[in-house]
Amino acid sequence: MFKEIEHVHITTTNLEESVKFYTEVLGFKIHEILQINSRGISEVAHLYLNHSRLELIEIKDASPVPDEPQVGYSMMALIVEDMEEAVNHLIANNVKITREPKSMIDSDRGGFRGEFQDNNGVTIEIRQLGI
Repeated sequence: MFKEIEHVHITTTNLEESVKFYTEVLGFKIHEILQINSRGISEVAHLYLNHSRLELIEIKDASPVPDEPQVGYSMMALIVEDMEEAVNHLIANNVKITREPKSMIDSDRGGFRGEFQDNNGVTIEIRQLGI
């Protein structure tokens, strides 16, 4: 019946800055950028990281990410091959690390996990899977 997640959608107030962050810092590739004029949406960008699609939607007057947890989407997780290399890359690009990487030895998947924020303050998890 259900097969996979087709895309993740992130709202931004500045599409150009978000596209730059996701392409230049995280390595996503631009598939298309569309001009939209519907329900407050001005532009949409579809980006890919391998087979994963990210949809960035620009809404100029969108509310910022709340400080307190809320019901609904929390974060996406990106798999990295080398946690130390990934964290150093993020730091070199002035990305805010919000949770230092820690071992997940007690997890059934093992490895390491950490968290950082994108240019909009959206939390993204990074995972190095166990061997």
